[in-house]
Amino acid sequence: MLGATPGSRFEKVGHEMICTCGCGQVLLECNHVGCPVSPVMIGELHTQIDSGGSNTSIFNWFEAKYGATVLAAPIRGGFDNVAWIAPMAVFLFATIGTGFLVRMWTQRSGQRQSVSATRAVSGSDAIRERIRRETEY
Repeated sequence: MLGATPGSRFEKVGHEMICTCGCGQVLLECNHVGCPVSPVMIGELHTQIDSGGSNTSIFNWFEAKYGATVLAAPIRGGFDNVAWIAPMAVFLFATIGTGFLVRMWTQRSGQRQSVSATRAVSGSDAIRERIRRETEY
C-alpha cells in the first residue's frame, strides 16, 4: 500500500467488515453498549494488520473464522463474481425471453384472427342459408 499509514489501512479494512454481535453495524462503528464481540474483533484486526497480511488475506481470515456475514461486501473474485453477475444476467435473459414470447404470441394471434375472419365471411353465407331452411314452416 503506497503512502498508506497503518492507521488509514486499519480504518479502511475495519469499515469493510460487519460486527457479528447481531447489531448489523460496521465493525469500527458498532455502538452497541457493552458489545462483547467488537473489542475482540478489533483486536484481531490489529493483530492481522500488524502481521503484514494483505487486505484480501485479512478478509479471508475473518471470513473463515466468523463466516461470510462478517464482510460488508463480498470479496471480488472466483465464485463471488458469479454471485454478483448471475442475478443480473438471469434478469436480462428473462426480460429478453419474455419480450420474445410476447412478440411470438402477438404474431400468432394476428394470424389466427385473419384466418378466422376469412372463414367467417366464406362460411357465414352457408350458415345463414342453413338457418333459413331450418326455420321455415
